[in-house]
Amino acid sequence: MAKSKVCQSVIDIIEPVVQSQNLELVDVEFKKEGKDWHLRVYIDKERGITVEDCRNVSHQIEDLIEIEDIVSRQYILEVSSPGLDRPLKSERDFLRNQNRRIQLTVFAPIHGRKDFCGVIRGIHDQSLVLQVEGNDLEIPLEKIAKAKLVIDFS
Repeated sequence: MAKSKVCQSVIDIIEPVVQSQNLELVDVEFKKEGKDWHLRVYIDKERGITVEDCRNVSHQIEDLIEIEDIVSRQYILEVSSPGLDRPLKSERDFLRNQNRRIQLTVFAPIHGRKDFCGVIRGIHDQSLVLQVEGNDLEIPLEKIAKAKLVIDFS
């Protein structure tokens, strides 16, 4: 899914800052909620992020975004974790979560279905290999509309 111009511009200027902190830039969203615009920056690292990580990144990127004059309206900047059930968007996300259960929706039906729940087995030729009901199913990455981890609290 293509990013808005604002989101892509923010990604381009803040990614080096986030990476310099040994963090991963997971996603950037810019959306209106009620009367306010929100610029959300999601970061992560291997063992999870802390409030201090979020605060440090926020302080480092807020002036950078203002100096570059990327956003032409007032907004609220939020820097946070993507959460336990974080969306999976890139090939790297899928590979990092290999052997974990996910829920996935595709843009157009595959074998008569648009929704799948299964275990990530890997990536093959730009397709996600998902074990669904004991069978491996290859789903082209560009056909995936939405995917997220299934959290097991047992």
